[in-house]
Amino acid sequence: MALVLSQTHALPRNPGTPLDLGMLEEARVNRSAVERRVATLPARRTVKKAWQAAWLLHAVRTLDLTTLSGDDTPGTVRRLCAKARRPVQPDLLAALGVEGLRLTVGAVCVYHEMVPTAVEALLGTDIPVAAVSTGFPAGLNPHRLKLQEIEASVAAGAREVDVVISRRHVLTGNWPALYQEVREFREACGEAHMKVILAVGELGTLKNVYKASMVAMQAGADFIKTSTGKEAVNATLESGLVMLRAIRAYHQATGYQVGFKPAGGIRSAKQALDWLILVREELGVDWMQPRLFRIGASALLNDIERQLTHLAYGRYASMQYQPLG
Repeated sequence: MALVLSQTHALPRNPGTPLDLGMLEEARVNRSAVERRVATLPARRTVKKAWQAAWLLHAVRTLDLTTLSGDDTPGTVRRLCAKARRPVQPDLLAALGVEGLRLTVGAVCVYHEMVPTAVEALLGTDIPVAAVSTGFPAGLNPHRLKLQEIEASVAAGAREVDVVISRRHVLTGNWPALYQEVREFREACGEAHMKVILAVGELGTLKNVYKASMVAMQAGADFIKTSTGKEAVNATLESGLVMLRAIRAYHQATGYQVGFKPAGGIRSAKQALDWLILVREELGVDWMQPRLFRIGASALLNDIERQLTHLAYGRYASMQYQPLG
């Protein structure tokens, strides 16, 4: 499978549409079929050798390199940003024969408090800072404070904002309330691009995942994202497939492209390849580019570098040699 590497990180905007409940009433999700479909990915889809190196280097481009811990410090964030600037060691790139490759991650994702530090550390690059917002991860702050938090993050320099929805709107089927909430989030974001976190592990059913995806896109989401990474169940291929099918249906109905971001529990290079392959098969190569696909992760980059080291030298590097190890 050929892979096109894109240098651009520019994101298109989805202006949204009026709420169309008819698109929700028509939704049908066959869990057994979904499970059979995603079971084929790790079993029969793979890339090897030089192709694997190309796919893994592309996966690095799509990373939202993330630190969302209670013990984050400015030093932690600066270290992460240094890695974002140069995610793969130059000698390893040279060993792979791509020493001229200008490789950076898709974004750096931090709490609001750390946005100014990240913005300063990334000066001179085109790497955007993404701020998690709206009472992340539970999304239970008062709505007024959620909007103020978005506005403060954008004012501090965040070019992307990852917002969390109120899960109760989905669980009670209050789709107009969900639409209005996300619409107001979008207005507060201004020119910053908005990723809407659905927290799929807390939505009850795959049908709810589909409906929440559709409402978020109608309300103006630039990306829909699986999880905060803090739920008991985070990104799964099953929920990802349902979200990708919703993105395809929305694109066919409106012509607008909406991005997709799996996040939470994605730690291995093999998992990254599974997600890339799923996106390619469901939406095509265009959706694999960083402007429409991101992987939210913190530990994933370490394993990608270890796999690239094995492809280059025939052996794995000890974790002590990994800059983020």
